[in-house]
Amino acid sequence: MSGPAPVAAKLPLLLTLPLAVATGLAIPLQGRINGALGAELQDGLAAALVSFGSGLVMMVLLCLVLPQGRSGLRALRPALRGDGLPRWYLFAGCLGAFMVFSQGLTVPLTGIALFTVATVAGTSVSALLVDRLGLGPAGRKRVTAMRLAGALLTVAGVVWAVSPKFVADVPVAHWLLPVLLPLAAGFMRSFQQAINAAQAVQFGSPLAATLVNFAVGSAVLLAAWLVKVAVAGPANPLPEQWWYYLGGPMGTVFVTVANVLVRNLGVLLSGLAMIAGQLLGSLALDVAFPAAGSVVTAATVAGTLLTLAAMILATLPWPRPGLRRRSGPARDPSAAGSGARGGSTLP
Repeated sequence: MSGPAPVAAKLPLLLTLPLAVATGLAIPLQGRINGALGAELQDGLAAALVSFGSGLVMMVLLCLVLPQGRSGLRALRPALRGDGLPRWYLFAGCLGAFMVFSQGLTVPLTGIALFTVATVAGTSVSALLVDRLGLGPAGRKRVTAMRLAGALLTVAGVVWAVSPKFVADVPVAHWLLPVLLPLAAGFMRSFQQAINAAQAVQFGSPLAATLVNFAVGSAVLLAAWLVKVAVAGPANPLPEQWWYYLGGPMGTVFVTVANVLVRNLGVLLSGLAMIAGQLLGSLALDVAFPAAGSVVTAATVAGTLLTLAAMILATLPWPRPGLRRRSGPARDPSAAGSGARGGSTLP
């Protein structure tokens, strides 16, 4: 028998931290691509189906080519036959499909900056509930006052970012739904991430869990699109430009890179760096390359920065009120005689 697989050496911080920020910067680009495809097709549902379908093709190829993907497929077969896979796990693919659908439908109306702020706000609020219920593989986590304050501040950031629309001569129905959709999609993202993490642990491979997501999401989107075509007819023809079809493959790359980052930086630092890149990248896209529907005001910038500050506040390792720092010589009898230099070290 062969021994255990060697543990991959950790990458240096000077490489992984910029990589995490760059990964976050690229996420809004995926949203802009899916939004542009939705505007080109005049059909957010068709754009989501194209994005998810191309991502599904990429995941099938990765699972067939990579050894970790093939081992995940072997673990996936008995699980799909009813041996150990809760059926509600498949719901994660529907949540991912809704996120991509909201990109194609609302980014052309709101711009990527406001879409991202609303998504991050929804995610931060639902993360409190997911941690409290213990849906992820890490189990239940206590809802601290700082995390609650961070969630409330992210909601305030969204309100600040959309505040110019309160006074503009624009009907509420024209902007409220495009903001509520990414809020709802972000709220569902925490549940999707928890289910994905549980699937990755069960299959022993995040590739297999991602493949299930893309397969279920593609099936749901295909069924919905067929109903839509039967009722309202097909969308515009598919565009010829190749870059319209990068949204799905980019999503699969994010999953792979995120796994590397978490192993090297940990969940906290990698998450903060990617969120920072996501928020700042979305704002930079709307400023440097404005698209239809992109309106950046001082309130948009301020709301984005407030949301970023709230995420940092919610995820920093604040000391718990009941934990007091020990001072002075160690009280452990085994440390007696060590003098004033003897101190206690918390594990």
